Amino acid sequence: MLLRLEHLSGVDNVRSYPNDIIGELEQLLLAGGPASPDPKRKNFYDLESPERTFFIHISPINGRVVLVATWLRARKAVDLADQPEASLRCTA
Repeated sequence: MLLRLEHLSGVDNVRSYPNDIIGELEQLLLAGGPASPDPKRKNFYDLESPERTFFIHISPINGRVVLVATWLRARKAVDLADQPEASLRCTA
């Protein structure tokens, strides 16, 4: 699903993440990004940016967002099979 807020009432930064992370989250919420609702917790979502995952709660009462946690996304392995010059040589 795509999660996008037309109006951002604010982000509560309860774990004191750096301002650049909060700014990234705010931009993502206003622009829209892929999200997955938490199957066990109502109004909680995993919101994905290209580099980071945000675990957030959106209050159904006032629309405020609480940043619960965030982490860097795992990068996909790069296939170097067609780039022998980029591969590493192993010696025993």
